[in-house]
Amino acid sequence: MKHLTLSIVAAIILFFTPPSSAQDSYAYYGFEPDIITNYISSGKKIGYVRVTVELMLKDVSYLPIVEHHAPLLRDAIIDIISKEPESKAKSLVGREEIRAKTAQRLKEILTEETGQELIKEVLFTKYLYH
Repeated sequence: MKHLTLSIVAAIILFFTPPSSAQDSYAYYGFEPDIITNYISSGKKIGYVRVTVELMLKDVSYLPIVEHHAPLLRDAIIDIISKEPESKAKSLVGREEIRAKTAQRLKEILTEETGQELIKEVLFTKYLYH
């Protein structure tokens, strides 16, 4: 009876324990300091955006590679945001479009530079505009 109980407990633990996979090795790279740049303003006042950007990397081993290319990636983010109109920079839908465009461009850059896609996702963890 004791053996049967232990077997049942072990089966329950194995059933509810998620399997180990490559997803367990994700890493995050954050740009420091935050990215601050202007957007195309429709009025006389200059508008700006302050964004905290985090890159979700497919593997922990990619961190040194991304750190090496961080200036190039930061420049691309600034370039993308600075070309956006005020209406897009200040709307939720526009912010998501900017994030998606940024993710695509950063993936392209790292693929060109390294020959492999290192980024799983780009996250805007803070997004402030004025």
